[in-house]
Amino acid sequence: MAFTKQHKTVMVTDYENWIGKSQAIFILEYSKMNQKAIDAARTKLREAGGEFHVVKNTLFRRALKKYGMSCPESMLEGNTIIGFAFTDPPALAKAFTELTRNNEMFKVRAGFLGDQYINAAAVKALAELPPLPVMRAQLLGVLSAPASQLVRVLAEPARSLAAVVKAHSEKSGAAEAAPAA
Repeated sequence: MAFTKQHKTVMVTDYENWIGKSQAIFILEYSKMNQKAIDAARTKLREAGGEFHVVKNTLFRRALKKYGMSCPESMLEGNTIIGFAFTDPPALAKAFTELTRNNEMFKVRAGFLGDQYINAAAVKALAELPPLPVMRAQLLGVLSAPASQLVRVLAEPARSLAAVVKAHSEKSGAAEAAPAA
């Protein structure tokens, strides 16, 4: 399908906007896609905080150059889909990995994390990361652990002293109660 120069300019502008807004970009190869598969994939990817678009390879290369990004020529050949992660890159990488696991229509080729090129193995490694809220909770636990331990260490002498005083008072109370009986 031939596009006019004006239409190509609009397409490149769209690509540049998507690249500018995304935290990560994933490059996939597709074949034998039907509308049902496309709709199912788009729904799954929207839930993960991203979207994908079928792109013209040469125009997408132009958009990448604006941001100083480049990838091997072989990554942008044939039928190409680009996934854009606008919120949570690991979640979108996981969605793409699940999409390609049981589906021969899609194959992850590579991607960009920020402006750094990553290969397909790195995309799969990114997919294995826990979701962002879980990572934040883990980080908070790591950061708060030393403070919690310090509070316990500082409170231990007072706790021990209180236990000794309580034991002494119970012993005194038991000694006073015994002669009276």
